[in-house]
Amino acid sequence: MPETFSLPASRTEVVLEEIRRSILTRELKPGQPLVEADLAARLGVSKTPVREALKVLSNSGLVTFSPYKGASVCTVDAEMAKSVYDVRLVLEPEAVRRSVAAKNPALLEEAAETLKEASSAIAERDHAALSLLNRRFHRALYRGCGNPLMIGILDDLKDRAALISIVGWESNPSWRKEWTEHKAVLAAAKKGDAEGAAGLLRAHIGDFLQRILAAI
Repeated sequence: MPETFSLPASRTEVVLEEIRRSILTRELKPGQPLVEADLAARLGVSKTPVREALKVLSNSGLVTFSPYKGASVCTVDAEMAKSVYDVRLVLEPEAVRRSVAAKNPALLEEAAETLKEASSAIAERDHAALSLLNRRFHRALYRGCGNPLMIGILDDLKDRAALISIVGWESNPSWRKEWTEHKAVLAAAKKGDAEGAAGLLRAHIGDFLQRILAAI
């Protein structure tokens, strides 16, 4: 009989977010085995929500499953970075262009608030917080594009992109440069310059990819 999942979804969500946070803060190291029993004991839960959380994180790119070794923390390499950023370079500038053209002032305000929140994270050199704020900023700019499939594809990359960002910042802490670029993209978006915002974003993503590849 197949196993049924009966625990509250909220418990799995709490476990999911804690494991995600531990990966992004490097408490759980790249390549480190993720043993269900150990994680369950650490988090004070049964193995079931841990198992469900690891499945979700495998789909999002933070966890890798091996037939012989089980689950482990994903390790970023050049192939992974190029694959993720190739998709972003194709889809995200176009999604932002459409979103800006559709005029979504609430989303632009959300992006602006995210930039304000980033100030303290930059001062504290909090890579995990910065990676989460980074993806919130990007999502605020593209999610008004009007294409749910495009949004879904980009959303599916957000954990991988966060992990790649952290790897890059560990070798080259260039977040101040990236946040300056974010401000330029947002300024163009606020002016209603859809093509300009898309072009600035494309350059922003492409430049970061080159820095990542040099760091790996």
